[in-house]
Amino acid sequence: METFSNVSQAGGFNRPLQTTIDFSKEVFGQVTWQQIAAAVAVYVFSLAFYRLYLHPLSDYPGPKLAAVTRWYEAYYDLVLGGQYTFRIAEMHKQYGPIIRISPYELHVSDPAFFEKLFRQDGRWDKYAWSYDAFGAPLTAVATSAHDLHRRRRAPVNSFFSKQNVTKRIDTVKRQVDKFCARLDGFTGSEDRLNLNIALAAFARDAASDFMLGKCYGNLDQPDFNAGMTKAIGGLTQMWMVTKHFRWVGGTLMALPVPVAKKLGGEGNRTLFSYLDNTLHDTAKLMTQAKSENPDPDAPHTLVHAIVQSNLPEPELRHRRVAEEVASITGAGFESTAAVMRQPGDPRPSAQRAALLGLRQQGAYPADLNWTRLQQLPYLTGVLHEGLRLSPGLASRMARVAPDRDLFYGERWRIPAGTPVGMTTILMHYDEQLYPEPKRFVPERWTDVEKRKKAEKTYAPFSRGTRSCLGMHLAWSELYIVIASVVLRFDLKFDGAGPKDWEPAVDQFTIGTKDQSGIQTWVARYEESS
Repeated sequence: METFSNVSQAGGFNRPLQTTIDFSKEVFGQVTWQQIAAAVAVYVFSLAFYRLYLHPLSDYPGPKLAAVTRWYEAYYDLVLGGQYTFRIAEMHKQYGPIIRISPYELHVSDPAFFEKLFRQDGRWDKYAWSYDAFGAPLTAVATSAHDLHRRRRAPVNSFFSKQNVTKRIDTVKRQVDKFCARLDGFTGSEDRLNLNIALAAFARDAASDFMLGKCYGNLDQPDFNAGMTKAIGGLTQMWMVTKHFRWVGGTLMALPVPVAKKLGGEGNRTLFSYLDNTLHDTAKLMTQAKSENPDPDAPHTLVHAIVQSNLPEPELRHRRVAEEVASITGAGFESTAAVMRQPGDPRPSAQRAALLGLRQQGAYPADLNWTRLQQLPYLTGVLHEGLRLSPGLASRMARVAPDRDLFYGERWRIPAGTPVGMTTILMHYDEQLYPEPKRFVPERWTDVEKRKKAEKTYAPFSRGTRSCLGMHLAWSELYIVIASVVLRFDLKFDGAGPKDWEPAVDQFTIGTKDQSGIQTWVARYEESS
């Protein structure tokens, strides 16, 4: 019997490998670059032919290039900087109310279809390609599958209910008072306030105080933690890249924290410090929530709602809970601040109407009752109009019916499993629904009956099974902070205009042409004015 060394020396184990190498050289050595190019060309042509003429969506109208490749969308996202939403609006004008916007996806621009697509009954998945780009697959907001999303969301629904928000409204008032105290420091001064950054700081502190029972002190910092605001804006812009290049998100997530902090400058360091604090606080709250002898004075937090639920053990691991907490608190930041910085109606008569309504109801700064504020028609109109002009998202919200076909009109059958999107800002700026749609007109909403009818095609917090979890919290913040500011201060904007609030960029959230922030002079409100 030959020994191992003898076999090895004789080349016994090497013969099959050498044979494979020789065969590979013989086959591939004869392949020229022209043949490779031809094979690639045949593949590309065949794929294009299939998508244009044989694909289940081939009959739907739209640009041929969009039907062939997602690189069409990538051009508007990456080269033109978040313009695909606005390109879709142009496509609808050219091709009609239902169009094909990618090889796999349809888009509808018809308010009558909204209630059919965004509804509570039935199974509705999210479009995984879009939401996987966030790199947070353990969170409810990025969960594509209907049943898993429902299980993950169920424990926190009651935490964000209107009843619980009303019960804990003092957490919101506490941050409103801090915000107004900071504004008061700008009165009688030539220094201008960056309204965008200040409101973002308020939104962050209000969200974390309500959800985690802890405020991270954004309002306490001299610059309102401006670096954090810029870093969060950078994250939403990164989504445009990661949805087309998945490896970018994975690479960034794999970087050591110290390296990631250095790459992004001061803003990134601030963001990662916040995330580190959130991870630490989540772990501490998880320990408290699991304790057999809980502190009776400790607040009931978002972490408690998740950990003390009936979710299975894998769903209660620290990483998943921490990602969930970070995603939910983060979702409450920029969208709420964006609505609050809508400049409102500059007419003196409108401002007086708002003030008169507040004062007649006894809504003074020391006693801002959320329930009472909701009964004020003009203030309600101001907030509804602000949310119409600046809803949470600029991007389309695609839904998938995995188990049934959908139908649009009498002609179009939408195959089961097809992503179908609608875009809130396109519906909110529809001139058939809202004459002069770019004008800020609170009177659109002051009549209760008209408002009820209009709300069928009004969705600043989305609709259906995936509607915004923090809707009631956002409403409470908006009512109280706007009423408090109107009663205490006069704000004058330096050069503010459409560039500061009209949607100009789809970075998932709404991006404006000028994102530097509205510079504002603050004065105390005088009764005689």
